[in-house]
Amino acid sequence: MKLGLHIVETSWEGGPRQLGAKLAEIAQAAEEAGFDLISLADHVWQHPLMGGVEQSEIEAYTSLGFIAAHTRRVRLLSLATAAPYRRAGLLAKIVTTLDVLSGGRTMLGIGAADYPEEAEGLGLPFPSTTERFELLEETVQVCLEMWSGEKGSGRSFEGKHVRIGRALNLPQSLSRPHPPILIAGSGERRTLPLVASYADACNIRPSPEIPRQLELLRRLCADAGRDYDAIEKTAPFLFDLGPDGSKVDELLGRLRWLADMGIETVFGWVVGVDRIAPIEIMGREVIPAAAEMRPATRTPEVRRKTA
Repeated sequence: MKLGLHIVETSWEGGPRQLGAKLAEIAQAAEEAGFDLISLADHVWQHPLMGGVEQSEIEAYTSLGFIAAHTRRVRLLSLATAAPYRRAGLLAKIVTTLDVLSGGRTMLGIGAADYPEEAEGLGLPFPSTTERFELLEETVQVCLEMWSGEKGSGRSFEGKHVRIGRALNLPQSLSRPHPPILIAGSGERRTLPLVASYADACNIRPSPEIPRQLELLRRLCADAGRDYDAIEKTAPFLFDLGPDGSKVDELLGRLRWLADMGIETVFGWVVGVDRIAPIEIMGREVIPAAAEMRPATRTPEVRRKTA
């Protein structure tokens, strides 16, 4: 099992004047500890679950570029890019640029968006649920056109919501055939079918429903002619080690639970990440143990539900 560091809040001691230095310190410590990825939430207001709109929130792609300059190995992504917030062609260029400047370490993490208050507050698009999922699919399609060949497919694209005149992309991404695409969400009617059609990775909620959802994804991949085993199965989680590392065994137990259900990579918010010590404990006691966990290669037999 691989572990990623997910940065979801930045209300750290020292405030904005020290934020850059602290973010660089965290990223470098995470890479040294052995984390496989660093991801950032794509919000412009802090989510109510993390303290609400009066708390610090930094823009994802600007911050990922900063992290790229302070690291050499970890994969980088937004978990997950809100499809309505950036025009599809521009998003392809943003992700391409990050991939080139990071030496080919970028993934496109993308979803349909789920925070209407921030969109309304800052004047960002937030159409209906149906339109957001249509936009998500068309955005991924445009990104694939932009990442085709040595300089993009050169074709125009006419979708219901997205239109581009020419898919031209220079410089082209270093990651080939394209930066891996992660589509986030556990939805069985919309999200998992999109994963089966387009994605290199999924990101589904940590719950006892995972085996059933992965079994559904397996069937959807078969219908789409995709290799289910080639899709990286990921989940978000909370990495709470306790103030002195006393909860390491508890965390390892939860990671085994996820591995037994078929999860290969876990994105975790490390409680107290700005103190750095929890990252170091992760590197000594959790990441090596997690690396020995072998995710279930096949989902167990489960009772099927109607999607």
